[in-house]
Amino acid sequence: MFDNVYSFRFFLHRNMIVVTNDGVIVTDPINPAAARNMLAEIKKITDQPVKLVIYSHNHWDHIAGAKVFKDQGAKIIQHALAAKATRPSPIVVPADETFTGDTHVVTLGGTTLELISIGPSHGSGMIVMRLPKERILHTIDVVTPQRVAFRNMPDFFPQDWIKALAKIDQLDFDRVIPGHGPPVAPKSAVAEQRQYLIDLTVAVSEGTKKAGNPFAFDTITASVKDDLRPKYGKWNLFDEWMGLNVDRIILEQRIGW
Repeated sequence: MFDNVYSFRFFLHRNMIVVTNDGVIVTDPINPAAARNMLAEIKKITDQPVKLVIYSHNHWDHIAGAKVFKDQGAKIIQHALAAKATRPSPIVVPADETFTGDTHVVTLGGTTLELISIGPSHGSGMIVMRLPKERILHTIDVVTPQRVAFRNMPDFFPQDWIKALAKIDQLDFDRVIPGHGPPVAPKSAVAEQRQYLIDLTVAVSEGTKKAGNPFAFDTITASVKDDLRPKYGKWNLFDEWMGLNVDRIILEQRIGW
């Protein structure tokens, strides 16, 4: 994609591959089938082995393929909070190395990759990954360009997510490789995602006031769709998932979750 940086897609999931002079860095290896396909593609572009696998957070759908690379000697790195929260699975390999704090820097073959904790947002121990020289940021789940939030936002904390996106937007980069969606997007996708969540939150508050009943889901959803359609109606899955997005914000505003 950018000389030494590639975006790999397996159905709806994406990850990042970084080729260096001393080995390959693979982020979220998705699942065993994806990892096998990924390894075959890597071999087409380099003879270097995969030496590092980086987990973005604790969810199985992104991290379950690491055994393919672990069996060949790769080391797996994950934030300590994510490692603690990763539930056991027969196909998920635990991290070999964990880190705490806001930033952890890894280097391989002259390439620097920053692992940056963004705090509560989605899952546990979520990080974004920045390549400072290439000015690329890799995000998983928290930035999906031109798409509303995933269904009912499972394991998302919307207001914390908004804060996390503000933190991400302060980082120095030009392009995003998202974990879902297009292979690459401009930095503006981060601010757009954040503004959508802010607009959704306000629209749900206003829709609840109009309905006079915080659990009038259908009425509130109809109001929110009317309010947001002019700005977001062309976003992917607007009609299919908007009701689920609204339900999640209603619960957040009503019960604090």
